Amino acid sequence: MGTSTDFDLFRLSEDHEALREAVRRVAEHKIAPHAAEVDDQARYPQEAHEALVASDFFAAHVPEAYDGVGADALATCLIIEEVARVCGSSSLIPAVNKLGSLPLILGASEELKVKYLTPLARGEAGFSYGLSERDAGSDTAAMRTRAVLHGDEWVLNGQKSWITNAGVSEFYTVLAVTDPDGPRGGNVSAFVVEKSDVGFSFGEKERKLGIKGSPTRELLFDNVRLPRDRMIGEPGTGLRLALRTLDHTRVTIGAQAVGIAQGALDFAVGYVKERRQFGKAISDFQGIQFMLAGMAMKLEAARQMVYVAAAKSERDDADLAFFGAAAKCYASDVAMEITTDAVQLLGGYGYTQDFPVERMMRDAKITQIYEGTNQVQRIVMARQLLSRS
Repeated sequence: MGTSTDFDLFRLSEDHEALREAVRRVAEHKIAPHAAEVDDQARYPQEAHEALVASDFFAAHVPEAYDGVGADALATCLIIEEVARVCGSSSLIPAVNKLGSLPLILGASEELKVKYLTPLARGEAGFSYGLSERDAGSDTAAMRTRAVLHGDEWVLNGQKSWITNAGVSEFYTVLAVTDPDGPRGGNVSAFVVEKSDVGFSFGEKERKLGIKGSPTRELLFDNVRLPRDRMIGEPGTGLRLALRTLDHTRVTIGAQAVGIAQGALDFAVGYVKERRQFGKAISDFQGIQFMLAGMAMKLEAARQMVYVAAAKSERDDADLAFFGAAAKCYASDVAMEITTDAVQLLGGYGYTQDFPVERMMRDAKITQIYEGTNQVQRIVMARQLLSRS
């Protein structure tokens, strides 16, 4: 027979609930009013940026040792979820700050951590992540960016594609081949590149279907000279560190997907209770009720998967790779389904920019693609299953 303590495992702590309420207040009052304009103008959500910095939600994952809040993995997911509920573009600010800086937290020297995590925690600089290339997306080991050691400096040449918040962030974790003749995947190292480094520039902003407020650009490296101490960890460990990072940060994309889906469901529920046809609210029709029930059921299943994966991320459990991939994959598929259904529930209105659900549907799509497509997530899950003894 279970005890009350056993049941507490399935309930957020009072601190986590208080955090959710605090983030929701910031999101609704400081971020939501600008979400439609940010999307329409495809501009960076500066209002959200400033609100997140002011409330310590900008990079809450940074440990207290570096002037951070030290938020655990679940708390970070709650922040991302609540911001995504009103604006998918804005939720990428805390999400990408974790993605870009987690390699340092996992593998950098103490000197690098102090130098780069401290300004991130204070909201003085953002942190992006450079792994993908034009011809090395899912096949990350095929990257062509090179770093060659010359004296006390690494000289970096090449490019990175699809980099979130590129041009806005001050710091970038960049993966490059440092031993062209070394074993595939074991010849890659990770570096910190600063926006001000000579020879480092950005491509044009991509014109995207969704998350239009978050700039996506190429990183271009033309003989960028980096001090030797800019390397994160040991030579040849970069790809292993990058993939370990993704095991953790896929959970945050699951949280983003849950938030987007929740925003769409909330709006749809309010709409069907007000919209009247045939003399009554359309929420009185069983067909509508069944749609809402299915949407809510799948959303709650996705949320629980994300929270369990977040707990495993915090503990760095051995089965995190499976649970992180599963949470991201399921939550993003559910978000795409729920946002599409929300558009359907609003009928013709749902297809217009006068209502937020069409934006949420467009924003949801990318969650099935970035940080590993959902097809890749299924490969990750299958490998984990087949490797078990």
